[in-house]
Amino acid sequence: MSTFGRSLSHKQRALTVSSPRLFDKSVSSPRFSRKSEVSRLFRVLIAIGSVVSFFLAIGGGYLYVLPSLTKSFHEENLISFNGSDSFCDIFDGKWVVDNNYPLYNASECPFVEKGFNCLANGRTNGDYLKWRWKPRNCELPRFNVHHMLEILRNKRIVFVGDSMSRTQWESLICLLMTGVQDKGSVYEVNGNKITKLIRFLGVRFSSFNFTVEFYRSVFLVQHTWSSKYGIKRVRSTLTLDKLDDISDEWINADVLIFNSGQWWVPGKLFGVGCYFQVNSTLRIGMSIQMAFRTALETWSSWIDTKINPNRTRVFFRTFEPSHWSNLTQRMCNVTNQPLSETNGQESSSFSDAVLEVAHSMKVPVNVLHITPMSAYRKDAHVGLWSDNPSLSDCSHWCLPGLPDLWNEMIFSYLHDSYQHTSLYQQRELNSLD
Repeated sequence: MSTFGRSLSHKQRALTVSSPRLFDKSVSSPRFSRKSEVSRLFRVLIAIGSVVSFFLAIGGGYLYVLPSLTKSFHEENLISFNGSDSFCDIFDGKWVVDNNYPLYNASECPFVEKGFNCLANGRTNGDYLKWRWKPRNCELPRFNVHHMLEILRNKRIVFVGDSMSRTQWESLICLLMTGVQDKGSVYEVNGNKITKLIRFLGVRFSSFNFTVEFYRSVFLVQHTWSSKYGIKRVRSTLTLDKLDDISDEWINADVLIFNSGQWWVPGKLFGVGCYFQVNSTLRIGMSIQMAFRTALETWSSWIDTKINPNRTRVFFRTFEPSHWSNLTQRMCNVTNQPLSETNGQESSSFSDAVLEVAHSMKVPVNVLHITPMSAYRKDAHVGLWSDNPSLSDCSHWCLPGLPDLWNEMIFSYLHDSYQHTSLYQQRELNSLD
């Protein structure tokens, strides 16, 4: 705009200063003066119109490009049907009743924690078990346990994250066990009981030679207890530029599924004296959102450096909404049906950060953007039907239940009747033509 202004001023000076004869005529002739004034007014109107058009063009381009950029974060996870040019966003849809659900009985699966088996803990209304996710423009493939067992044969599946990740891990094991005749051939590799206190749990399907593993890493980055000689209020730190010290165990998985977010809250950080550290420097004033983003960038750098995309399929599941009626008072009113509205919980700054970071990575990452679909499921929480009915729970989920659908989405990526091709991969393929 400044260049345009300078150019216009230069042209005006040429007309009014550099031409004495024209100046003289304008003084001696009233008729010419009126023409000159009209001419100047015409030029001014043209200039104003040009400036307005310029800003309209810029504004229109901004309105066009910004939604396209936002949309591109989601398009990287579209699924192509049978290798065709038709793509489907499996995260855009609605919940529909399906009497084929649930797909397993939690009481018959030895790997479900007692606290998540809501029916066994006294829940009488089982309507929450009968909902299937229906994408708007396609159908998720029906879960075929025998097909999935064959796909996973000789593989290593690794979950990394918090208790929500462990719930999804339990769900996957129970889904797969429905296709195994000899239930005794499925066992925890160290003979451990499923509990939140153990950092590693691994279940082996010996008949198919694969394992489904869980690593507890609630922040993904390194947590360290502080020296007693340090700042009194700092009891521990998260080293945001260093991935968890168990991260080497995650390498060489065939399917690698991450999540994080539930522990990134003031009560579980500052409330217990946990602060952030970057490059050996304590960052007392750093916000949680900035710290989470920094941790994600550390994670993405590790993925791009350590993971072989020719072997490992990487997923990151986005934030799961809680449905507390009053979080301060820990009030939890579980409904009998899914909500008709998301009530603003369809988005999360944690989920947005995951989408943005994954978009810029070299190694393709499938973002399981389950935040919007899960926002409807206030009916699917544990509530009072845990192994401790004195405490309500509107964060964790019943099994069977919502985590089964998250796993079905993973199956949809791995299913051989679908060919997942991200926009990143398409660009790579096109560049070879």
